[in-house]
Amino acid sequence: MKVKDIIKILDAKLITGEENLELDIVSGCGADLMSDVMAYVKESVILLTGLTNTQVIRTAEMMDIQVICFVRGKCPNEDVINLAKERGITILTTKETLFISCGKLYSAGIVGRGVWNE
Repeated sequence: MKVKDIIKILDAKLITGEENLELDIVSGCGADLMSDVMAYVKESVILLTGLTNTQVIRTAEMMDIQVICFVRGKCPNEDVINLAKERGITILTTKETLFISCGKLYSAGIVGRGVWNE
């Protein structure tokens, strides 16, 4: 699924990363513990989280995550946005909760894929 389709499904706002709108995303991860993200995330994933600090961007960079969606209407500060821009990471924000966001993406065909699913 393309990032532009995810934006429509979640009624999300694009904060940065216009260059990734055509990127294919095949799986998703909803987490507020970045240690869980590092332990379980595989490939072509969108990270949905309520955390809005630089640790999220740094974790995404380490795990090759190119798209982050902040839930519950949260929007990161300029430091986080600028770091994401520097790293080529797309940031979205949605008013939906983490649970609802994950459910909508799952219903649309995004799967949860991690080391526990193999």
